[in-house]
Order: sequence, then structure tokens, then C-alpha cells
Amino acid sequence: MKFLYLKLFPFFVWFSVSLLYIAEAVYNIPKNITFPAVIVFGDSLVDTGNNNYIKTIVKVNYPPYGKDFMGGKPTGRFSNGKVPSDLLVEELGIKPLLPAYLDPTLTAQDLITGVNFASGGAGYDPLTSDIVSVLSLSKQLELFKDYIIKLKQIAGEERTSTILRETPTILVFGSNDITNTYYGGPLRKSHYDISSYADLLVSYASSFVQDLYKLGARRIGVFGLPPLGCLPSQRTLKGGAERECVELYNQAAQLFNDKLSVELNSVNNQFPDARMIYIDIYNHPLDLIQNPNKYGMSSNYCQNSHTTD
Repeated sequence: MKFLYLKLFPFFVWFSVSLLYIAEAVYNIPKNITFPAVIVFGDSLVDTGNNNYIKTIVKVNYPPYGKDFMGGKPTGRFSNGKVPSDLLVEELGIKPLLPAYLDPTLTAQDLITGVNFASGGAGYDPLTSDIVSVLSLSKQLELFKDYIIKLKQIAGEERTSTILRETPTILVFGSNDITNTYYGGPLRKSHYDISSYADLLVSYASSFVQDLYKLGARRIGVFGLPPLGCLPSQRTLKGGAERECVELYNQAAQLFNDKLSVELNSVNNQFPDARMIYIDIYNHPLDLIQNPNKYGMSSNYCQNSHTTD
């Protein structure tokens, strides 16, 4: 399989701003309060190299990936440079990069200040990850349990509990489920309409959040879906000669987001000592696409950002 190199700068701008919103607004934390670490679960939008260390065809350890990274070398990040999870830990003053958990060069300090379990190609739906042999939701959770054991050995029980309680824990899944597993093949469409499939994804998300809570996480941010039909890949593949946004995919993203938001609100109410929140990355990105001049970007750039071989 030949993978496409994506010019995703506009999307990373939207996404990174939303990540920073967690620390600055969602948790209502004063600016003089620091976070001990950041923990990230997810897919290619936030993967910092885990796929380099597993047997999968979903790898980006070759040019032009990483061309703007330190040294200009590919690192397993699905980007020309840093990904949003890196930008978050940098902005919070924790460290310049968020390392992949499977990186064999991890140090004790890396573990204490946070790691990344994300895997490019993953989704809430187990089938999504199985199709391309990447780290599924359940596998990422198992790695997190392994991480906690190692952290306790380094920092002790009490400090580990504090780190898990005070650390922003981020979930970024769902795009591959909708675009690849549901609309990209017949296996799920033959059993679910899009509404019932969204319910299935939300049920997996809800269970995962509650599992994280049981393991000690208390500040959990779950990202909704962006306007999937406006992503460069979808506009190139299915947007016609004018590369228009694919409305069907946008509607599916909105449907999933509405259901996810309601479910997370319900789960959050069950655990008053936790903060579990839904992060909207649909509406502002769509406004950026439709009104780029408001954000100091040209309509030509947003229209022509595309996939290339």
C-alpha cells in the first residue's frame, strides 16, 4: 500500500489550538499552576512514532515525512514536523516532545513527564485497528497499565497517584472509523446505519474513559471529530474537480460528535471527583475553511492544500 503525504498545516493549527484550550479553559486551572505530565491515546493525528515499533503497513518512517523536523528526518510522526501532542507538552512547559511509549530509548524522566500511546490508523472500533494491524483501543489501554507499573517502580505509589490524577489525559480517535471502516468498506455498513454505528463508537469511547478513571486518571479530554469531509485527503479523493468538502462525511462527524458530547456529560456526572470533557474541533475548523480571511489565511491556501504522491 502506498500512503499519501498530507499537507495538514491548517488542520494542525485548528487541532493544536484546541489542545491548548484544555489547559487554559476547560479545566479552569490558573496560569501559574503546572501539569506534571501529559498522556495521549489516539490515532495518526497525535502518534509520535509508536507504529515504528510494531508490524504494520501504516508507517511513515520515510521522506517526505519529517522534512521540517529536527534534523529533517522522519520519526514516525504523520507530519512534516511536530504533531499536536508535541505542541501541547511544549506549550505547557513540560518538555519539547511527547515520546512514543514503545520507543526503546525511553528514560525514567520520560515516563514521569508523560508518554504517547497513539497509533496511526487506530480507531474506537476494534475492526479499524485490526484491518491495518495497529494498536487498538484495548491494546493502548494494556500499554497504559504497563506504564503505570513502571511509573510506580520509579516514583512510588503516592507520587504515581498524584501524577495520574493531575495529568491531562487526551483521547483522539474516530476519524479512521468513519472514513475508512464505515464508508471505506462493506463490513460495518451491512450491519449498521451511520447512526447506530456512531452509537457503537460512542459506547467504546465511554467504556474507555471509565477504564481510565478506574486506573487513576481524573482530567480526561475527549476530542470530537473535525469536519471529516473537509480534510485534504477526502476533498482530493471524493470532492470532485473543485475539491469541495464531502457533506456526507461532515454530517457523520456531526452526528458522532452530538452523541459523544451527551455521553461524556452523563459519564462526567457519575464521577464528581473527575473532569471528563468533550472538546469541539468541528465548528471552528469549519469556520476557518469557510472564512479563512478571518484567521489571516488565504482562501487559495485552504482550497489548494492537498494530497500528493
